[in-house]
Amino acid sequence: MAKLMLIDGMAAVYRGYYAMNNNPRINSKGMNTSAALGFTMGLYDLMRSQQPSHIGVAFDMAKPTFRHEMYSEYKAHRDPMPEEIE
Repeated sequence: MAKLMLIDGMAAVYRGYYAMNNNPRINSKGMNTSAALGFTMGLYDLMRSQQPSHIGVAFDMAKPTFRHEMYSEYKAHRDPMPEEIE
């Protein structure tokens, strides 16, 4: 039977970033790659354990969406995104 896995991409990126925050991964150019590595490792673990036939990963848009237009307080009190994730 087909098994669809849907993933909140930004939540997974944040989770990967903060999971490695105490021991950040820095590449040869000095760039923090913790979020990308954490995201990839988490996705791999999910694929291995759940064995989905299909996967969808959705990411937020970088600019305001209709939610911001409808409700000005939408995500208004969140801390800014860490520089390494932008």
